[in-house]
Amino acid sequence: MPVAHPDRFFIDGRWATPATGSMFDVIDPATEQLYFRAAEARTADMSRAVEAARRAFDEGPWPRLSHAQRAAYLRAMAEGVRARGGDAAQIWPRESGVLFSIAAGVGRGAAAQFDLYADLADTFVFEEAVRPTMGGEHGVLVREPVGVVGAIVPWNAPLGQIAGKVAPALLAGCTVVVKQAPEAPGLGYIIAEVAEQVGLPPGVLNLVTADREVSEQLVRDPRVDKISFTGSTAAGRRISSLCGERVARVSLELGGKSAAVILDDYSLEKAAATIAAAETLLTGQVCTSLTRIVVPRRRHDEFAAALAVAFGAVTVGDPFDERSQMGPLATRRQRDRVEGYIAKGVAEGARLVTGGGRPTHLDRGWYVEPTVFADVDNGSTIAREEIFGPVLSVIPAADEHDAVAIANDTVYGLNASVFTHDVERAVEVSRLLRSGTVGHNAFRSDNGVSFGGFKQSGIGREGRFEGLLPYLESKLVILDGPAPSRG
Repeated sequence: MPVAHPDRFFIDGRWATPATGSMFDVIDPATEQLYFRAAEARTADMSRAVEAARRAFDEGPWPRLSHAQRAAYLRAMAEGVRARGGDAAQIWPRESGVLFSIAAGVGRGAAAQFDLYADLADTFVFEEAVRPTMGGEHGVLVREPVGVVGAIVPWNAPLGQIAGKVAPALLAGCTVVVKQAPEAPGLGYIIAEVAEQVGLPPGVLNLVTADREVSEQLVRDPRVDKISFTGSTAAGRRISSLCGERVARVSLELGGKSAAVILDDYSLEKAAATIAAAETLLTGQVCTSLTRIVVPRRRHDEFAAALAVAFGAVTVGDPFDERSQMGPLATRRQRDRVEGYIAKGVAEGARLVTGGGRPTHLDRGWYVEPTVFADVDNGSTIAREEIFGPVLSVIPAADEHDAVAIANDTVYGLNASVFTHDVERAVEVSRLLRSGTVGHNAFRSDNGVSFGGFKQSGIGREGRFEGLLPYLESKLVILDGPAPSRG
């Protein structure tokens, strides 16, 4: 385990001893063996972390530095994370089951988030002159840090999620408490070690690992000004209600049940190959996965057969085996969940065309076969609820209008794709889809520009300007006299 202090928390710039000896077991999903043990935060630990962040914001230098000064720290963080890419690539597969070939780039991806927000220090308008409309001679609109941020990250891709929350929060001048998931805490320790290495002021970044009860303490704490959460819609509803009780700021990046709309001019074989390849990413444990495939009724059977061939041919195996195209699910609980949904699909009348079981060539690990259902009713359980696994539903549509209606008939609105050779038609259909991102002829998302969802897929956006704004509060200063010189 290539981190120094998994038995501690990073609080107030130091590696803090936990209040109790309670630990989380982190299990390798490919071997079902213990990988390492991580400290479990209790109430006293979370309180210490929040207090450190509060003190650093109210009394420390961080919010009072210039944006350029904070950007220098972010660039140093980027270099540090990039240098730890090899360590991150070893940890991620053993925590979440992602293929090593994908994990190899995780350090570069997280580092790019710190670089992106460092660059915004030079271009984002944090302060601008405005003309008052109700009295006063001059006005200044300033954008100031929201305060102490509680960043709650999931287990599927924690390094990128931490970077995507911490980088904009730090540039804004906020201080942060990162709450990691007990299933996958290792990657966050890398971020904390880099923060220590670059000399981030005490209390600016704090990191603990906790289960739901202590996580809720973070959400409820009046010393925390904002919660930024990525995870399930069910948990997001709870967090939103708790933040609403005290009018805390909140950003939510939640679940999805994303549709791929196959129009009548597109190659079925090509679409099947593209979708099957995309769904292997993290064994389908991705909120943006294209899991509802909406296809013209007259082409339904042909497409279901093509998708069954493409997805059924995926090689499932050890994440570190270069022949593997898909690894295990992250936890035993997650495998049980996926298998439960497969059973519901069969029970509710969908036609299982490939998969549905466990790979027979693997005698250990939390693996499931790539699974495709055909003749799926959009009102069925497997079409309505997020499965978070490699299970695809092919849904027939009468025509293009019906396909759009089916795609939009969901409580979610995170991602979608349109498959057509006609670009103008792709744009027309994409504008009708109620989704935060719409790709063309591929599975796509982009947290370097804008990422987030409509409806119950979340509140707010991450990425670039959209991702910085939630960590800022606007303040209008109205002056009864000439604006002061800033020279």
